[in-house]
Amino acid sequence: MLLIFFLAIRPGATFAQTDTLSLTLSKAESLFLKHNYDLLASNYEIDQAKAEIITAKLFENPTLEYENLFYNHETKKFFQTSYAYGQYAGSISQLFKLAGKRNKNIKLAQTGVKLAEYEYFDLLRTLKFELVNTFYKTYFSVQSVKVYEEQISSTNQLLKAYDHQLKMGNVATKDVIRIKSLLINLKAEQAGLLNDLEDHYKDLKLLCGLDANISLSLTVDQADFKNGLVDKIPYSSLLDSARANRADLKLAKTDLLYNERNLKLQKAMAIPDIEIGLSYDLKGNYPEKYTGLGIKIPIPLFSRNQGEIKKAQVSIAAADMNIKKQEAIFENEVFNSYKTALRNEKLYAEIDPAFSTDFNTLISALIKNFKARNISLIEFLDLYDAYKENTLQLNKLQFERMSTRAELNYVTGSNIFK
Repeated sequence: MLLIFFLAIRPGATFAQTDTLSLTLSKAESLFLKHNYDLLASNYEIDQAKAEIITAKLFENPTLEYENLFYNHETKKFFQTSYAYGQYAGSISQLFKLAGKRNKNIKLAQTGVKLAEYEYFDLLRTLKFELVNTFYKTYFSVQSVKVYEEQISSTNQLLKAYDHQLKMGNVATKDVIRIKSLLINLKAEQAGLLNDLEDHYKDLKLLCGLDANISLSLTVDQADFKNGLVDKIPYSSLLDSARANRADLKLAKTDLLYNERNLKLQKAMAIPDIEIGLSYDLKGNYPEKYTGLGIKIPIPLFSRNQGEIKKAQVSIAAADMNIKKQEAIFENEVFNSYKTALRNEKLYAEIDPAFSTDFNTLISALIKNFKARNISLIEFLDLYDAYKENTLQLNKLQFERMSTRAELNYVTGSNIFK
């Protein structure tokens, strides 16, 4: 009577798959680099910063001024320009920036480009970690869903068999109720896991710039789960890698450089600029047909840009403190991630590779004993639930191992684990 159940309950049962887009981690990273909206927007900010260099390189435009007699009350005519009855005057002037303000502005804009680039690379570092983490979280969530699918399918078969036996009076009603309760719990747990899985798919699609209606099927190379043991990597090399490659640390150092260059610019701004002009006046000056050369320069009696200079000095102190903060952050992050990775690798190494196979063999023996009525329904369900929990824990441990490897890449700003 229970033959269908015994066939369905065996581990490794397959399930129908719908047509989906097959996605490996390398393919996901390729899509991420090409289509991630945050990266594309940050790249535009680099172009905007480069445009600031163009602006800084431009010279000031000359100023042209012209004045004409509007109305001659003697001749009762407008806009006369003749020597006998008219009058007009004109001038052209050019502002010349002193103290190297133009060059200092150019260097400041170039540093601004570096800031935008490091902001981009730091965003890339953060989002790539999120991508890898989400990819593996999704993959192992799918494997866990399959465990529930297997148990729900098997329990349904068991329930049908027991319903049939109940009608024949061979089993107790309480056993059928127990199986129904188990089935409800399994479906409720699976529903929660499926809700989380849909969120993971959504995050993955957003990171890769994929349409919402695309179905995904994630595939991984099983060799990735075995390669690159963490204990083979010296902790000091991780620190050196972080110090050399972390974009947020480079960003903090470049911010200090930016503020130092800004201080030089602000000090230069305290030095007045000179405006030189050439003018011509027909009859409004002496002598007539006057041609003059003029120089205009403000006298720095009150404003010598004291406020902006002070702000720049304070910004340098703040930027220097931020560098120390970033160094403390990356040292703590590397230490914490390294310890976590070692712990996860040690835990995984302690698991016998044949454990899953042995457990599957145990389940097969369990089915035979249950069929022969050597164990009770309660014992059978408890042991089979242990099989489910074992598989879920292995999936969780595998995810945490891959997640901590991705985190080591993140905290060191490098690709230690491919």
